[in-house]
Amino acid sequence: MAIPPRLDEAKSPGFSGTAEAGLVAKGRYVAQLGDCVACHTAPGGPEMAGGRALETPFGTIYSTNITPDVQHGIGGWSYAAFDRAMRHGVTAKGHRLYPAMPYPSYAKMSDEDMAALWAYLRQGVPAVAQANQPLGMHFPFDQRWGLAYWDAVFADKTPFVPNPQKDAIWNRGAYLVQGLGHCGACHTPRGIGFQELAMSDLGSKGKLFLSGAQVEHWNAVALRDLWTVPDTVEMLKTGQNRFATASGSMTDVILHSTQHVSDPDLVAIATYLKSLPSDTAKTAAPVAAAPASAAASAAEPPAQLFTSAGGLGYTQFCTDCHRPTGGGVKGVFPALAGNPTVAAQDPATLIHITLTGWKTVSTGAHPRVYTMPAFARLSDAEIAEILSFVRQSWGQGAGPVAAADVAQARQQLDPKVDTSAFETPRLSKLLAEPNAQQLVRGMRLNAETHLLLPKNVGNDLNCTSCHLNAGTVADGSPYVGVSAFFPSYAPRAGKVITIEDRINGCFRRSMNGKPLPPDSDDMKAMVAYFDWMKGNTRKEDKVPGRGVGKVDPKIVPNLANGEKVYGAQCAVCHGQNGEGLKDAAGRTVYPPLWGERSFNIGAGMARTYTAAAFVKRNMPIGFHEKFPLGQGGLSDQDAVDVAEYFTHQDRPDFPDKVKDWPKDPKPKDARY
Repeated sequence: MAIPPRLDEAKSPGFSGTAEAGLVAKGRYVAQLGDCVACHTAPGGPEMAGGRALETPFGTIYSTNITPDVQHGIGGWSYAAFDRAMRHGVTAKGHRLYPAMPYPSYAKMSDEDMAALWAYLRQGVPAVAQANQPLGMHFPFDQRWGLAYWDAVFADKTPFVPNPQKDAIWNRGAYLVQGLGHCGACHTPRGIGFQELAMSDLGSKGKLFLSGAQVEHWNAVALRDLWTVPDTVEMLKTGQNRFATASGSMTDVILHSTQHVSDPDLVAIATYLKSLPSDTAKTAAPVAAAPASAAASAAEPPAQLFTSAGGLGYTQFCTDCHRPTGGGVKGVFPALAGNPTVAAQDPATLIHITLTGWKTVSTGAHPRVYTMPAFARLSDAEIAEILSFVRQSWGQGAGPVAAADVAQARQQLDPKVDTSAFETPRLSKLLAEPNAQQLVRGMRLNAETHLLLPKNVGNDLNCTSCHLNAGTVADGSPYVGVSAFFPSYAPRAGKVITIEDRINGCFRRSMNGKPLPPDSDDMKAMVAYFDWMKGNTRKEDKVPGRGVGKVDPKIVPNLANGEKVYGAQCAVCHGQNGEGLKDAAGRTVYPPLWGERSFNIGAGMARTYTAAAFVKRNMPIGFHEKFPLGQGGLSDQDAVDVAEYFTHQDRPDFPDKVKDWPKDPKPKDARY
């Protein structure tokens, strides 16, 4: 159906009756390009019925109902009224819209796209009888008549005009970015009147267009010549690329809009963005791109990782996902090396994510959502130290983060603080001890066991494979108070053992290796680290979060379900065949769960119900918002099923198994 350029409804065929199905389908695509649903749908509410809170410096605006409901939506509007609202910011009743509605951008829309959008909203969206919420703006900004002056001074309603010196792909990208995509609404700085300082790359202020801005305490990065065309397309399509993973309001844009955009249009958008000149230093790519099954970077860890408070804080709370090298885990956890959010002059997004947490966006390419929990339990100074370390290591010269900046953001964001009883020891405090060097060595022997003690470790595991975050996580076999309980009777050994005996038991079983000499410097360092973790704990004390908890041994394992759970929840980190995950340099990222490089049948983790208890509380990581790893969350049945599945796969034998449980009953789930 031909759509005439005139806006007079009486002379526009198709609007007095039913529009063609093709026009409605095109309108749906236009709505996706314009990301209408992101703003006009409240969380959990009906689509396009409005009610989403949009925060501004002047108060809160609630998006309006744009379904075809006659009373509350646009069902009683004419096409001319709709077009006027979209291009000029004036409703059918004559009310002026706040520029949170990006009508200066939509003024660049073609008549064809506008007509298609109208057809879709009238015929492709169900009517919802939901009243619009009143404004939450402060005086005098709640007086709409003042918007006429704003409009006269600031509103740039210049229609899009193709650049004859550019090709069709560039012009298509420019049209989508400047118009329907309204990318400048977030990524262009605003002036004193909250106006975008540039609506396109033309004119004296054109260099400000898409040069970055702060939106609702998020730092919207500069988009000018940010990445290559394929990198930008990948980000818009999947929510992540080799440099970064989407965060903040950009996740909604990808969820509702860009993942649905056609590949040719994504290439056009990326081509246009790449063409925009930038004075900002280019983001460096990770040192070595990883194969599809590996982590991202083959770089070495920063030298200050174990010598600074920020580095030790990062070691404790960040390395399990972002890795000691800052390389992240491809397709799972974002890299920090080469990440524009890390290198941004404004650290607002880093602080925001750290205080409130973060989730990946679910896209067709990456449907599983991974979560970073909020770290608001850490003090302002601790967060500042960690983020300063991150920016010093991978920020390409980005400045440090001040504790005052974190405090200000905390006040503004009012994040939820974890209140669990377990008090997580801080590795950063090791540096204040008189034997700091020995303690840091002991901690590193836990975190990097198979690298630092290759003669004693016979597989790819570290102590921290089972004792999460170097033994500092509740219900993750923490070391807190452990040394206070030794010497103690061990049923498996049938005698009283020392803490050195217990450590060597792990070397022989969990690490399928050889014991450390009890009087060696490395054993002394490990014991010193455990003693530091003991704190004031006495043998008779009960330590919250000690051990891994229990799972009812009466639960009957379902092996078939266990295999399904493993494929859905575990394989991404531990491999389809239990082989684990390595980075591009061959370093173990996540350990193998079976095979010759895993724990042997004498390990406690080879027992179904011990493994199930650990899995129940600690696996997978990034599963929800539990501090500090988003760990655990499977049902008891699923935990037992998947534990039965992986514990009974082939693994090394333990020759001394015949000596186990000489006096006490053998557990029913022992592998021998």
